[in-house]
Amino acid sequence: MLTQALAHNGLIAILRGLRPDEAAAIGEVLYGAGFRVIEVPLNSPEPYESIRILRSTLPADCLIGAGTVLTPEQVEQVKAAGGQVIVMPHSDPKVLRAAKAAGLYLSPGVATPTEAFAALAEGAHVLKMFPAEQMGPAVVKAWLAVLPTGTVLVPVGGITPDNMAVFVEAGVKGFGLGSGLFKPGLTADEVAVRAKAYVAAWNALN
Repeated sequence: MLTQALAHNGLIAILRGLRPDEAAAIGEVLYGAGFRVIEVPLNSPEPYESIRILRSTLPADCLIGAGTVLTPEQVEQVKAAGGQVIVMPHSDPKVLRAAKAAGLYLSPGVATPTEAFAALAEGAHVLKMFPAEQMGPAVVKAWLAVLPTGTVLVPVGGITPDNMAVFVEAGVKGFGLGSGLFKPGLTADEVAVRAKAYVAAWNALN
């Protein structure tokens, strides 16, 4: 279902710093703009509560995940809150195995081909290329030439509506969007404007 959600819209919303009291409103505008994967990093205020709220208020075709997942214990807490996707800055096999055993989708962070192949061997569904601004589209192209056909690479870090084209041309199927889309203090209306700009840029390229 994760790859289906990304096929509908390859943009993943990363809501670092989201508070539970704004989760429903922010989630609603993102869903309305076309987002189908929303991630709450665990270093946000009360992240499990925000995950619960998003999961209970948004339609079933929108996957809710947790980012910055660092331990197997956190995987269990994410699942208990209703989260469906485990996003990591790294590729710790212990965390990947815990997520797989819990029946959750796996999106580990990778920065080298060695990490990418190791993550795929552990059952990763989507590879988070992080930090994208240090790697660039040339790296995407080189990786996709050797990784298994159908591997989904999602650059994260420094992605704007204006720089997505070069990555899409290199073969990426999605992006993780952080502070360019949401940062603490933005209203739901402000997030909606940013979301629509990203979706318009994505749709123009796909």
